[in-house]
Amino acid sequence: MTTMNASDLAVGVIGAGAWGTALAQALARAGNREVKLWAREADLATRINDTRVNDTYLPGAELDPAIRATSDLAEMAELPVLLAVVPAQFLASVIGQLPAAERDLVLCAKGIEASSGRLMAEVAAEAAPGSRLAVLSGPTFAHEVAAGLPTAITLACSGGEAQWQRLAPLIASPAFRPYYSDDVIGAEIGGAIKNVLAIACGVAEGLGLGQNARAALIARGYAEMQRFGLARGGRAETLAGLCGLGDLVLTCSSTSSRNFSLGLALGQGQSAAEALAGKSSVAEGAATAPILDDLARREGLDMPIVAAVRRLLEGAAPAGEVVADILSRPLRSEQERLG
Repeated sequence: MTTMNASDLAVGVIGAGAWGTALAQALARAGNREVKLWAREADLATRINDTRVNDTYLPGAELDPAIRATSDLAEMAELPVLLAVVPAQFLASVIGQLPAAERDLVLCAKGIEASSGRLMAEVAAEAAPGSRLAVLSGPTFAHEVAAGLPTAITLACSGGEAQWQRLAPLIASPAFRPYYSDDVIGAEIGGAIKNVLAIACGVAEGLGLGQNARAALIARGYAEMQRFGLARGGRAETLAGLCGLGDLVLTCSSTSSRNFSLGLALGQGQSAAEALAGKSSVAEGAATAPILDDLARREGLDMPIVAAVRRLLEGAAPAGEVVADILSRPLRSEQERLG
């Protein structure tokens, strides 16, 4: 990989949630440049600039002086590199306000658009014409990235190695290491499906089913991820990497995951509405599960864990009954032909 003077390019982050704020912090550490952070709420942008803390979404993390928050999206349109970190269901409406331009647009939301079944790169191709798209995805908790703890992540570039050579020096630092891929589809599918599977693992924790059950859910859930990913044109090696299996293991193992925490609440008897009420951050798996289940059925793909999560979210049956249905599925060979 060739190097470049990272300070030559300004960078913007669209979305001042926990993950967007953490990425702005990582970008500020990676080079001597101003990082613009767009917040939907003007008062949040003001507080970030005045206090150097995002008290709503990432409390306790003191932000680098190079980060400057704004609520004016027009300021972001001037930048040659933007990271889009708004929730998946709002990506089109936000980036669609940007004028068409030849910029690098790095997609950081993990999900499937519920209204259309499109992946984020498909959404962005229509909403932000002219942009050169990339996907940043992998096993990351925002508070650890903000704290500068070691992190490895996939940077999947639709523009191949030329785009990677532009972007990697802007993003990389000793503690934040991007790995190259050109498999945008695989990177997106891994990130979207792991959120749904994390809900299932949270349910198992809430029901007190033990570590054996969680390990089984991760392994069988990974098989579902491969099944869907390969059917959509993703590559097996991508799904076995940081943005697939790596992200799956992290998200299914900790209450730091919003999706795992949602599943935990469902397993403990709360409804989805109760578990989601009053939350400032988004559990993307809740929106992804129904459309993912629809897509799998439409394409004849067997994804029983995804279907079970959908039933739980829609309140079709109590958690114990849904788990019992999974356990009563016919016995079969573990191995299957995936592609």
